[in-house]
Amino acid sequence: MSLSPDHYNTLVFDIGDVLCFYALQKSPHPGKIPAKILKRVISSTMWEDYEKGLIDEKTCYERVSSAFQIDTEDLRTALDEARETLVFRPEMISLLRELKLQGNFQLYAMSNISLPDFHFLATKFDFSIFDRVYTSYAMHERKPDLAFYRRVLAEISGDPEKMIFIDDKPENVLTAKSFGMHAIVFKDPESLWRQLLNLLGNPVHRAKGYLEKNAGQLNTITSTGVTFMENFSQLLIYELTGNRKLVKLVENQRIWNFFQGKGILTDINYPDDLDTTLLALTVMGTPEDVVKSVMKEMVKYQNADGIILTYFDNTRPHFDPVVCVNVLNLFYLNGQGHQLSQTLDWVYHVLRTHAYVNGTRYYASAEIKVYDMFVPLLKERIQELIGSKGDSSAYAICILVCHYLGIYDHRDFSELLHLQCEDGSWETGWLYKYGKTTTLIGNCGLTTALAMKAVEEYKQCFSKLVSPVPSSFFHSSPFDTLSRHIQRRSSTKLSDSNP
Repeated sequence: MSLSPDHYNTLVFDIGDVLCFYALQKSPHPGKIPAKILKRVISSTMWEDYEKGLIDEKTCYERVSSAFQIDTEDLRTALDEARETLVFRPEMISLLRELKLQGNFQLYAMSNISLPDFHFLATKFDFSIFDRVYTSYAMHERKPDLAFYRRVLAEISGDPEKMIFIDDKPENVLTAKSFGMHAIVFKDPESLWRQLLNLLGNPVHRAKGYLEKNAGQLNTITSTGVTFMENFSQLLIYELTGNRKLVKLVENQRIWNFFQGKGILTDINYPDDLDTTLLALTVMGTPEDVVKSVMKEMVKYQNADGIILTYFDNTRPHFDPVVCVNVLNLFYLNGQGHQLSQTLDWVYHVLRTHAYVNGTRYYASAEIKVYDMFVPLLKERIQELIGSKGDSSAYAICILVCHYLGIYDHRDFSELLHLQCEDGSWETGWLYKYGKTTTLIGNCGLTTALAMKAVEEYKQCFSKLVSPVPSSFFHSSPFDTLSRHIQRRSSTKLSDSNP
């Protein structure tokens, strides 16, 4: 795994409870002093002075014995027995070695520890893997006191904003953050490694690696665990990546179906739908004459109010504002938007009145991609959503929409980076669901492709701080079809067997 020092070039590790820990509960010799008393001892002001090198071991033991009314020799024995339970985490040792092998990072340790205890640890671990170890006994300061951090930073002579600080205690992490460091509260080696990969690795390269490794097997899954292949997500993955080899499609010349064969968890004979069809017409490079013939077919499916329907099936007269937007985009791209003026008017009012916030029949979303007349209103609505809680797909889509509206969305970008998995993927985001049930539908490959695209677009936007708003949303771009079809906050698509 290649790690880059572009953003961070220095890592500062705590020692106790990060690299190693004392498994007191597993001690073969419980001793005369309970573990909870020992914990109180090492939290006392006397012990803090001992760790800062202000008093020696003998003086510390005498003061502690007096304060806690315990025998000095019993205390010494208990602490010696505690040392016997010391365990170094092999995963952390491997992590340090991996970072060292990269050759691009400075590694430091920073620990609240007494001189005798550090000498003991040094018999169990080779601390030369660090460029330097900063101890409280040598610096006469302790974490989380600011003075300790100031002295360490002065000696390292680096930019705190290019440093990563790892510690198990929130108060120590808080102080590190106050100096501008990226600080992590340590929980376990696995979660730390994932966080470091997301901070130091190349998210786009990792995502591409995942997609290529799983090419042709980027299956869709429901929230109930049913796995299948369908056309909609495959088309979106193809559009986002431009790599036909990644996806598996059941191709049609004119009209497409969401499913690749029989319906899953719905009618076996599931009708063809306008949503998947218009996505395919755009992504697959369909000849213009075929596109126009399909559009002529689509306009036949409108209700009495002039609203475009979802299916090529008049027995399912359902309509949805998001599907309407998708169809509108196809028609305006092909100079036929005037045929759906009533649909356009209705969509505008849905956006203006926030009517979409509680979801629609096929989409339970809070974002829509619309046209020039919608830009000021859409900007206002999308800014309302920045920083909202969501999954990886939600953050990715918000970043993409913001990019095309010239909005700088650093908050969602940071959240998205933290969610990348060790294998380079992002966990499945629930993009749509069956219309009359709570069963959600998602695709890890699609979520990963979305996130990868969002990272690429954000970095382009970041280099300019903001990107210009397109002169016309009718102009085709790699994002056009995507934004016409999927939405933030667990979009919904399918109806079940009883429309």
